[in-house]
Amino acid sequence: MQTTPKSLRLHIALMGRVNSGKSSFLNLICGQDVAITSAQEGTTTDIVEKTQELSPLGPVVWLDTAGYGDKTELSSLRLQKTQAVFDRADIILLICEGNNIGSFEQEIMAMAQERKIPLIKIYNKADIFSVDDSEGILVNSRDKSSRDEVLNKLKAALIKVCPDEFVDTPTIFGDLAPAQSFVVMIVPIDFEAPKGRLILPQVQAIRDGLDNSQIISVVKESEYISALDNMKTPPSLVICDSQVVDFMVANTPKEIACTTFSILFARLKGDIVKLVEGAAAISKLQNGDRVLISESCTHHAVEDDIGRVKIPRWLKQKTGKELLIEHVAGLDFPQDLSQYKLVIQCGGCMHNRRTMLTRINLCEQAGVPITNYGVCISELKGVLERVLTPIPEALEAYRRIKNKSLKTA
Repeated sequence: MQTTPKSLRLHIALMGRVNSGKSSFLNLICGQDVAITSAQEGTTTDIVEKTQELSPLGPVVWLDTAGYGDKTELSSLRLQKTQAVFDRADIILLICEGNNIGSFEQEIMAMAQERKIPLIKIYNKADIFSVDDSEGILVNSRDKSSRDEVLNKLKAALIKVCPDEFVDTPTIFGDLAPAQSFVVMIVPIDFEAPKGRLILPQVQAIRDGLDNSQIISVVKESEYISALDNMKTPPSLVICDSQVVDFMVANTPKEIACTTFSILFARLKGDIVKLVEGAAAISKLQNGDRVLISESCTHHAVEDDIGRVKIPRWLKQKTGKELLIEHVAGLDFPQDLSQYKLVIQCGGCMHNRRTMLTRINLCEQAGVPITNYGVCISELKGVLERVLTPIPEALEAYRRIKNKSLKTA
């Protein structure tokens, strides 16, 4: 659990008015003093994150938020951070002070309903207030002896509303190649590769293959051709880093399915069809158009960084246009996207699925196409159709767009 990326954990937000007992409830559930508690309103000033193994759901991230109704000087800033959690949460626990359902609770419920986020009501201080709600969970967070009882009730409620991808273990490519078949991964080891280890998407993909009983071979691009020649049985699937996608396609027999790590994560974390459709906007870019490149992590950019150097260079080469490229990283993402003609999101290995879907939805509402690194790079290299062959719904979307473009040309 300690090494499971946060992006693959269920994100559960605790929300409610100030002094409703959110932090006390979190401490009860976790069985330790994770968050500071006090009778003074506004004790929680920023988002408190706590990871926990919550069987049978697996690793989860608790998000303890500042309360609604804070009257301190920084209340507006705290509320902004609290409301931003709606973009990250898979489930919301509405912590009520007894049966007190007022304007703050109504606002939280309305926002959850608008975002289609499951919400569970937690009636705290039930030893003081009388509550009549068979669907909610009654709790006295100060009673440590009640932890097992409350935790079991909470687990049952979470399982009922938990998104399918957390109940049914998601697979990166396990359904794209049969068990006991060979899968080759091409992993460049250059100055961008972290010393002594692989990057997160590659590690996750290797584990996914092992979990699905596939035989994984990991090679550098310089050994790829030799590896193919020495295999008695051809691989069912080849996966590469997007930066060597043109090399992979050029050296992989047409009868062997191939794709990229980033495209697989586009399918795992987001809406692969929308991201493929978004790639069609590349050919329509004009001089002066703004393009937003969004990275999940906040790594230090190296000399030939993929998002800050290579993709902008390839965009210019492909389109022949002078584009205005902007970058955001981590959890930063503009709410007003109207100024952009295209958003290019990284693979999203550091984000959970809800965050990625939220970003896709924000772009869709703004009428701005969105694609991801792998889809974008493959389109810029002219090999997108080839690397979508393992994913029929994405391939169909690409061919539909391609045929439409030919008809209007």
